[in-house]
Amino acid sequence: MARRRESDPQPDDPFRGLYLSDETVDAALATAREPFDLWPAGPAGVGPEGVGPEGTGPADGGPADGRRADGRSERDGPEGIRLEGSDRLSALADAAGLTPLDEALLLVALAPDVDSRFEQFYGYLNDDVTRRRPSIGLALRLCGLPEAAASGRLRLAAGAPLVDLALLRVDSPDRPVLSRGLWVPDRVGGWLLGVDAPEPSLIGLATPLTPAGPPPTGAAALGRALARAGARLAYLRERTGGSATALAVAALDDAGRAALGVDLPRLAADPQPAELATALVREALLTGAGLVVGPVQGDEPWAVWARLTTGEVPVLAYGTQPWDPAWTARAPVQVEVVPLSAAERAAVWRSALPDGLVNGLDPAAATAQFVLGAPAIRRAASVAVQLATAAGEPVGEAHLRAGARTQNAAGLERLARRIVPEVGWDDLVLPAPTLSLLHELAGRARHRDRVLREWRMRPGGGRGHGVTALFAGDSGTGKTMSAEVVAGSLGLELYTVNLATVVDKYVGETEKNLERIFGEAAGVNGVLLFDEADAIFGKRSEVRDAHDRYANIESAYLLQRMETFDGLAVLATNLRANLDEAFTRRLDVVVDFPVPDEAARRALWDRCLGTRAPRAPDVDLDFLADAFELAGGHIRSAAITAGYLAAGADRPVGMAELIGAVGREYRKLGRLTLESEFGPYLTLAT
Repeated sequence: MARRRESDPQPDDPFRGLYLSDETVDAALATAREPFDLWPAGPAGVGPEGVGPEGTGPADGGPADGRRADGRSERDGPEGIRLEGSDRLSALADAAGLTPLDEALLLVALAPDVDSRFEQFYGYLNDDVTRRRPSIGLALRLCGLPEAAASGRLRLAAGAPLVDLALLRVDSPDRPVLSRGLWVPDRVGGWLLGVDAPEPSLIGLATPLTPAGPPPTGAAALGRALARAGARLAYLRERTGGSATALAVAALDDAGRAALGVDLPRLAADPQPAELATALVREALLTGAGLVVGPVQGDEPWAVWARLTTGEVPVLAYGTQPWDPAWTARAPVQVEVVPLSAAERAAVWRSALPDGLVNGLDPAAATAQFVLGAPAIRRAASVAVQLATAAGEPVGEAHLRAGARTQNAAGLERLARRIVPEVGWDDLVLPAPTLSLLHELAGRARHRDRVLREWRMRPGGGRGHGVTALFAGDSGTGKTMSAEVVAGSLGLELYTVNLATVVDKYVGETEKNLERIFGEAAGVNGVLLFDEADAIFGKRSEVRDAHDRYANIESAYLLQRMETFDGLAVLATNLRANLDEAFTRRLDVVVDFPVPDEAARRALWDRCLGTRAPRAPDVDLDFLADAFELAGGHIRSAAITAGYLAAGADRPVGMAELIGAVGREYRKLGRLTLESEFGPYLTLAT
């Protein structure tokens, strides 16, 4: 009540609140307020020259030393608001390129958010108690400018930093210009008052990023371009295994700036992306950060790029797409982000794994076949440590590889079937030359970084750094299982491409489907298996009609795409002769899978029956291997069928079940059951 009586000289006026009398305003002006500083302590600021109420600045003949006629500093702002030590305002003015007039307009609009008396003052001056913020006309008059002055109006129009950076908002565009209201967004006002809470609308969209581990190659050069050359837009084109975000964060750190990561697809999908983009630029401006924006998809609205490149905030965009100059009026510095070298990967692994948990294991060598960037390595190391800790043992090769696999993108699993390898080299029954070639294929995957990148054994020509193999052989000879073994030995997963999702009767769709598969495979450390590859990698033929021409276009596209693939791909076919010769030239390893001989068949029968299934004493593996010329896949199928027959009869697996299973397999293959093959067991096969 005492405060009300102090500020309201006419408390019994029945019309109080509907108008402001001169006495009420005088009382508010006379009310003592404890002096306070809006900003943290700092060096005394020098006020905006040429700006002051009713033309008191030097431009109008006022004092030239930054002091107003009433003795207050030009930095002091409106009556009762002391801005001495306004380091945040000075920093904002420098970063946004604000003029002294801009600063004065900003303070006039901010006043009601700092001192509630200004709501009354502005209502009084606006001659409308409901309008408690300054209008454009009032703000110009308070800054000593005529209402029609173009120099003042331009500072509150599009193209001026106050408006473009959303440091100041203009209300009611349908009103006459001079009566439009001005207000300062809460984030700007709060920051100027020392509140560092982020913009609520940006939570989940923008994330502070900090440098971790050794800086990637090229970070220092990009940092110099940002700090000294004045570069404000850069595009980091990321290759598989590159770390664009790590490079961007390290470059900004080198330039003396923080980094704010922006989820560009989420920003582009927002109903009001331009408004959010402006808020992002403003947030970076207030916090002295640069924006790390990506991944670029190429279909972002033009307004997003226009807003992101407003002002002097550094924007470092990244993606795998080539940069299109039409996206922005500002030309970017373009940087190719190459994969980490072996030494850089080793350094990142060492910095990410706690000392004493690895026990002499070289994590970089154990995961050499994985193409990972620095952030992915750190996440993989964290997973490996958690797995090892849960198991109560030191970090081992299995933990490291399991952690690396968690960094695989999920997109490929929608286009191909993922197989977690459960077989090893001991499960293969193959001739020595075939096994040797499979080991060579695994070795190529392990050492390709050293051979192709460090030693540059495949320079030029736009060739990728992938490894491609052909597995050729009859059905059931072990091609798919061998691919699974190779993947398992490398600690990778196997992805088998379903041809039903690839081949399309419409022209051009097959290539699009394959491009999606290859594109998703680039983000996955795995083995890509194209089974029945001759269906899509067939020979080009003489053009006799339109069908031949388009079929040849598909093959030509595949030839080019396979050559630029950076992963590990296996083509499996039953008909090697049907593959185009140009594919053969581009293959790194060709493995022929022969039909197993008698010794191999005996080993296959023994392996497929396993050690857990009970065997009857009459099982004769030598007879099975000698009598029946079956491939490994058919032997496995027969052994499983025999297991079901034995389980149904509740007895061990015997010759009756095995011969019956072979007879069923013969009928599936369309082969006759001859006495010369089945001998005394012929009756069991029918």
